[in-house]
Amino acid sequence: MTETLAKTSSAGTHSRFNLNGRPVEVCGEHPHLLSALREELGVVSTKDGCSPSGQCGCCTVLIDGKAFVSCQVSLEKAAGKSVTTLEGFDPAERERFAAAFASTGALQCGFCTPGIIVRLKALLDKKGPDLTREDAARHLGAHLCRCTGYTKILDAVEVLASGNIPDATPSGGIGARAIKYESLEHALGDCDYVDDIRVPGLLHGALRLADHARAEVVRIDTAAALAVPGVEAVFTAADVPGSLRVGIIHTDWPVFIPEGGRTSYLGDVIAIVVAGSRVTAREAAQLVDVEYRPLRPLTDALAAIGDPEDAVWELKGNVLSRSAYRRGEVDPALAASAHTVHEIFQTQRVEHAFLEPESTLAVPQEDGKLKIFSGGQGVWDDRKQIASVLGIPVEQVVVEQVSNGGAFGGKEDMSNQSQTALASWLLRRPVKCTMSRQESFLVHPKRHPIRLEYWAGCDDQGKLTAVKARMIGDSGPYASVGMKVLERAAGHASGPYRVPTIDVESMAVRTNNPVCGAFRGFGANQAQFAMEGVMDQLAEKVGISGCEMRARNVVHPGQVWGPGQVMDDGCRGAQACLEAVKPAYDEAVSAGKAVGLGLGLKNSGLGNGFLEIVKAVVRFSGTGDVEVRHCWTEMGQGIHTVARQVVVQELGVAAERVHVVVDTTRELDAGQTTGSRGTLMGAGAVADACRHARADGCRPGVDYLGEYRVDWTNSIEEGTEHPTIHSAFSYAAQLVVIDRETAQVDKVVAVHDVGRAVNPMLCEGQVEGAVHMGLGYAMSEEFPSDAEGRPLKTTLRSLGILRAKDVPLIETVLVEVPQPRSPYGIKGMGEIGLVPTAGAVAAALHGLDGEWRSTLPMRASTGAAEG
Repeated sequence: MTETLAKTSSAGTHSRFNLNGRPVEVCGEHPHLLSALREELGVVSTKDGCSPSGQCGCCTVLIDGKAFVSCQVSLEKAAGKSVTTLEGFDPAERERFAAAFASTGALQCGFCTPGIIVRLKALLDKKGPDLTREDAARHLGAHLCRCTGYTKILDAVEVLASGNIPDATPSGGIGARAIKYESLEHALGDCDYVDDIRVPGLLHGALRLADHARAEVVRIDTAAALAVPGVEAVFTAADVPGSLRVGIIHTDWPVFIPEGGRTSYLGDVIAIVVAGSRVTAREAAQLVDVEYRPLRPLTDALAAIGDPEDAVWELKGNVLSRSAYRRGEVDPALAASAHTVHEIFQTQRVEHAFLEPESTLAVPQEDGKLKIFSGGQGVWDDRKQIASVLGIPVEQVVVEQVSNGGAFGGKEDMSNQSQTALASWLLRRPVKCTMSRQESFLVHPKRHPIRLEYWAGCDDQGKLTAVKARMIGDSGPYASVGMKVLERAAGHASGPYRVPTIDVESMAVRTNNPVCGAFRGFGANQAQFAMEGVMDQLAEKVGISGCEMRARNVVHPGQVWGPGQVMDDGCRGAQACLEAVKPAYDEAVSAGKAVGLGLGLKNSGLGNGFLEIVKAVVRFSGTGDVEVRHCWTEMGQGIHTVARQVVVQELGVAAERVHVVVDTTRELDAGQTTGSRGTLMGAGAVADACRHARADGCRPGVDYLGEYRVDWTNSIEEGTEHPTIHSAFSYAAQLVVIDRETAQVDKVVAVHDVGRAVNPMLCEGQVEGAVHMGLGYAMSEEFPSDAEGRPLKTTLRSLGILRAKDVPLIETVLVEVPQPRSPYGIKGMGEIGLVPTAGAVAAALHGLDGEWRSTLPMRASTGAAEG
């Protein structure tokens, strides 16, 4: 357990302690030790994920040899103590920790890793080779990892305790278990995230957010904020020289709400305050005085559809989008079915909880351009939107992609990029704005809560006859990608099954609740939670197992799926996953366990008629190094590693000589890093660039441009009889086993068809992390809001995310059924990981207590455990 040092205010003007073996003196006004370490002493291996709540563990340090979260330690309590961070570890020890984490795949985005390593040092110093993964899991309760699912972190623990640390080698092409790109540096906190970057003359920005989810803004008074010593400026909508609104698809999201405007959710920005320090900027931001005329918030999505009032300022109506398709006549087919099910399912809003809060750094350049360091998921979209706000040509803005500390879809929309850019542009000074965890909760989009009403039928042998679905998703006020999430939910409504007759309609609704947008699964997981539920209920009526029900209906090549797409050979992956999981299923059933099986599919790429052109550049230096430029965000999933392994495969160069860069100095725009696009399409573009380089002799100093395109998909709305909605799908079967005595999930067997595993170790890590997230989605996580549109969860711990000790055994099996027309046969797998999980958990809980569940999150009934 973490020892707690009581927080008290600093008594003097300075505080002294020993840092990594040397005495230091810091200003006594810092709110906690973490602030002094990062902001004054420049120690950035200690990450700030949630200060001052102390609930993520990213800022863990050693104080007199014991582990503490430094955002909970006052300078008074640190005075005279010996503080050790990763920078102060013995060099050989640093190498051992980094090699252990890299070689086992124990880090993805890496933001949480330095804090975990500090904790493990304290544990290893105490227990040495006797430290077990079970002990470590209990002691890691103070640490949150959103990427890995903890499995490979505990593998690293075993390696470190044994002393037998494998080589951490980056070598290998397609199929190699090579270490992740920059994993050694990330493990030690040596790779900068945006908030770690320091530049001369830096100013700090802080946002003033709305106080009401729906209210007219009568007056904004900045005088009190401007009067605070150290404040440089306060900017509002009145200072915007260009467009006031931005958006990935619809330009409907105001970067500021002006006087005379109207707030539409609590994440709306009123002003940005710029000061010489972060503390000053934050304190002054709260002094921006806003006079409101509060209005009735629209927070019930069903009621909002017909509400005479508009939820969003200057937007008419509350229906954002409708998606619909139909094959055959569903009602007669249902009436003629031997068995039918009618059920209403409800999924919940969920917070991404990436460990790195949003941060942007804007730096004016000598040539008159503005350089933005962004942790978003699409730097070209950032560039276009920032330029529109500033009213300048896009060529005046350069955006560099900084690998971020997790995203999962939640960093597709801009958060504070435009406000930070505006402040820097107007002041001609570098400005950095980093959100607090509470601000992050309020501003960025969440997972859609969706109401799904299903009617489904089958014949007496269990063959599906018809599916009818009606979906209503609460999208919050602004579009984000909400219409696409509900479109994707509609397209995936029937799961990986052949359904001869189908009728689906989905609707995205605007409300004054938090904005909802992209999140791993992107509508497919909500839809397939419902579809898997009706499959299991139909199986019970037929008198067959859930496994057999799926086997009788799984889609095969040449059959018509969902909106009418004729499936190609890639869909053999669905049956392959079922066959691979069946031995574990049979074993668990024979052992008397409560079991649930989920089968899912998830598209890769945007599809739906969108022309996707992906580009990459390969460039040789005179020294034999190879620079690779692509258009994707590295957020832990490993796209930089994929690019490197493709170059190694195609050009035969040593992995150590491959360097990856992502910025807007080359026109490689392909939109957002979303929809499991990066590995599939990025590999295709990089491979094509390598082919051009080989054909030209790999001359130094030449930009060899490669391209991969998908131009053969159709929109649902086109009315084509057999549209190709998506170019590729990945498939997964997951078995959830619940122990009847404890009513706890004992094990998850996750079988995933990835087409081709570019890096099996990273693929396993993606699956394990997604299963962890899927179990939370199924059983514990939610982000509800009240009738005023105000979120009810305000801390990381309140979200219900599973900690290391709560995660069951996860067995990962990779299946490789190649995808036609895909580079190396690759299928995406970043999003499919949690699509089957909730359905499998629901079936296992039914096996435990006989209750069908249709609302997320789910829990075992009281008294369900035997004994």
